[in-house]
Formats: sequence, C-alpha cells, structure tokens
Amino acid sequence: MSITASLGIPVVPESADEADPGPVELHARNVTFDWTDVPLHWIPGHPVASNFISVLNLLLPEGERWFVQTYNEALPLVADEELAARMRGFIGQEAMHAEAHDHVLWEFLDHHGIDPRPYQLQMEWIFRKVLGPATKGSPAARRKHLVERLWFIAALEHYTAVLGDFALNNNWIEAGAHPMMADLFMWHGAEEVEHRAVAHDVAAYFGDSYLRRGRAMLMVLPILLLLVQRGYRFIMKQDTSVSYNYLQKKWQYHRGVRANLLPRISTVVFSTFSYFRPGFRPEQIGSTAQAVAYLAKSPAARRAA
Repeated sequence: MSITASLGIPVVPESADEADPGPVELHARNVTFDWTDVPLHWIPGHPVASNFISVLNLLLPEGERWFVQTYNEALPLVADEELAARMRGFIGQEAMHAEAHDHVLWEFLDHHGIDPRPYQLQMEWIFRKVLGPATKGSPAARRKHLVERLWFIAALEHYTAVLGDFALNNNWIEAGAHPMMADLFMWHGAEEVEHRAVAHDVAAYFGDSYLRRGRAMLMVLPILLLLVQRGYRFIMKQDTSVSYNYLQKKWQYHRGVRANLLPRISTVVFSTFSYFRPGFRPEQIGSTAQAVAYLAKSPAARRAA
C-alpha cells in the first residue's frame, strides 16, 4: 500500500501474499551499519534530495529518546497487559532507531564535514527541557502533562507512519542510492509502519479526547515542518560541494519529488485531514505485510542476525 492510504484512498492488495497479516508481535531488531564508504550525496545526481532525507538523522535521535523516556514513564500506569506488551516492543524499536541514527551523526555527517553539534543542542533543549516530564505540581497535574505528551507522540507517529510508507515505496534503489543509507531508512520506515497504531492506542487508553488529539496535531505539524526546514538549511549551508542559489535548490527539490526520491510535502500535510476523520485508525496507513516482508530481508537486520 502506498502513501495514498494516508489520504484515505483504499489500495487493494495485489495478491493474497500481500494481505494484512493482522497484529504482529513487536520486538526490537538489532541492526548494524557501516558508514565508511557512503558518500554525503548518497543518491547519485541528487544532492538536494540526499541532504533533505539526511535531515532526519539530525532530528530523530533526541526525538526517539524522548519517546522512550515518556513511554517508560507511562508503562507502570498501564493495567492492560496486551497494551503494555506492545508498548515494550515500541520502546525497544524506538531505542534502536535512536542508536542507529546517532551513529550516522558522527560516522557519516560529521565525517563529511557537517557538524551536527549546534543542531543537536537545539534538539536536546526541545525534547529534554520543553517536552520533558513535569517535575512539579500535583500528581493530577503531572498525569495531565503526561497525557498531553502521549497525544503529542501519537500525532508525531502519524507522520512517521506516512513517511515510513514512503520509504517502502520510493525509487531510491532504482536511482542507484547507496544501499546502506537506503536500508537504514527502509528498515526504520518498515518498523514505523509495523507499530503505527501503538502511540494512538496508548494515548487513547490514558485519555480518549478528540480535543486533545486535534490540539496535539495542530501543534505538531508546524513544529515538524519548521524543524525539517531548519535542518535542511543547516546541512546545505555546511555542504561546500554544492553552490545552488534559492531557485536552483527549489528546482532540485521538485526534481527529487518528481523522481519519487522525496515525499511531496503537500501529501504529508494533507494526510493530516485523515487523522481528523471520524473512525480513523492508524492501520489505514501503509501495509503491515509489506513492512514485515521488508524487515525479513533487510540487509542490516540480516547482518546483525
């Protein structure tokens, strides 16, 4: 199923083998990557597309650690053992994502002359200070703060599912992208599709409120777009191998979109509307069967195994 599912467009499996297998047991997969020979522009002939996708390596480590911290705070309060088991699987997967992308910061970006430290300090401030756990107030106030953060994560996970679906259905491999970086994002994207319903179900367990759900989404979208755009400018400013002006960068970006190497921002933004639709379920985004099939053959996961 393609990213069109995020817009509410049904996609019928092409064969029985692609039928949704239903609930799957979530577990962290050990992965190993070697960034020694991966070029900064890992999609040949597409420096802007390469750098735009690489922004996620700047953004994700602190965000994923915040997910883990928040869920470890919430887990002792969950009496539903089935949901708790899914949360533990989610925590394991997100912790592995944080570790994998953290290695990219220093073994890939820093190695190629892109100093991630200033951006990382900003991410630490956002996720550790601004969005960190409440340490003051009554137990009721601290619980309310926790529920707000859980809905914030649910909103973010809506977009990670949409982007995960894109990672599994793009043209990176056909364009000659370096298989190591392509596998990093496809492995990560597949796990985002695999656990796409967990954050929504956890938030609903603690406080199923349409108002909270909508408020979190309306906050997340502009912040996410701002951080991605800021990260893109941060990398491009330090990438001395390209000297595009503003119009050239825009043209290169749209060239990447047309080649299905970059997600169309308008598609990601419009996927927000499906989140507000009555009866929406995260399982309507992407295909569990496709995600599990990729995870079974991911080179990184196979190497670690």
